Formats: sequence, C-alpha cells, structure tokens
Amino acid sequence: MTSLKTILLLRHAKSAWDSPRLADHDRPLNRRGEQAAQTMAEHIAHHAPRPDLILCSTAMRTRQTLAPLVGALGSPAPPISLEKGLYLASEDELLERLQALPEDIETILLIGHNEGIGELAVALAGHGPRQVLELLREKYPTGALASLRLPPGPWSSLGPGTCELLAFVRPRDFDNR
Repeated sequence: MTSLKTILLLRHAKSAWDSPRLADHDRPLNRRGEQAAQTMAEHIAHHAPRPDLILCSTAMRTRQTLAPLVGALGSPAPPISLEKGLYLASEDELLERLQALPEDIETILLIGHNEGIGELAVALAGHGPRQVLELLREKYPTGALASLRLPPGPWSSLGPGTCELLAFVRPRDFDNR
C-alpha cells in the first residue's frame, strides 16, 4: 500500500538589506528573521511530521533558517541536501525537483525563496480549508510554512491541484502566545 506523502514548504525568514555590497546569495537573516526562524523551527518540530529529507537552497538566509530547525528536530537529524539549484528557483523548477524524489521519502521539507515557493504552494493546493487557501493565495511572507498532503501515488504524479492544503502558518501567527 502506498503511504500518504507530505510536503512542507518553508520560505526563508526575514533577511538583512543593510550591506548593499553583499551579493544577494550571501545576505544573512536580520534579528527579526533569526527570531522567526527559531519560532518556525519549534513549530515544525512539535506540530509537523518529521521530514525524511530536507532540501535547502544554498543561500545564506535559507541555511540560517534551517539551522535552528536542525537543533529542534534533535538527533539524528534528517538528511539535508543543500542545493544551488533551489536558489531563486521557479515554481516549475521546484516542482520538477519534488517529482524526482525517491519513493521512500514520505515527508519532504523544502526551504526556499519567493516567488517560486509561494507560486508552487498555490499551484499544488487543490483543496483544503477555504480560509487557509485564501490566506495562502493572498501572500507568502518570509518564514511562512505551507503543509500539503499528496494523494497516494508516486512523487512523479505531483502536479497542479493534486494536494490538500493542511495548514499555512506564518511567524506572526505565534506572536503573543
């Protein structure tokens, strides 16, 4: 029997813009971004399925978003693949990467950038709670996480409208808790 697969799409947390000479790829998180990354790491560790694999862009801000999550998930950490091809990848490029996943991966966490990650989440979310779908379609802010479930079948069958949007949370959803 084929098990249900889950996709966790995490946009990097808020990055700093105070060094104009710094290449975009090398921009770090700002203080607010560091706090948001920690908040989202704790949320994922306690409320999301444990990833079997983490795919992460090689950009500094995505790696810094990943760092607190590795600690929050505990030992042993899931395998992590830092991939240059995920840096500013389009919706189609991200979809192709997910379609190529090995079948033994049940839960994937992809840490990337907008516009691609937000467009991918909207494209995949064929159904789910109406209010959550509307929130997802409105904006995909820094640090936001979309959780999607695929119907039974291979990763290669992943495509527009095939997933159920289970949740969409933003760092600000946890403020004052």
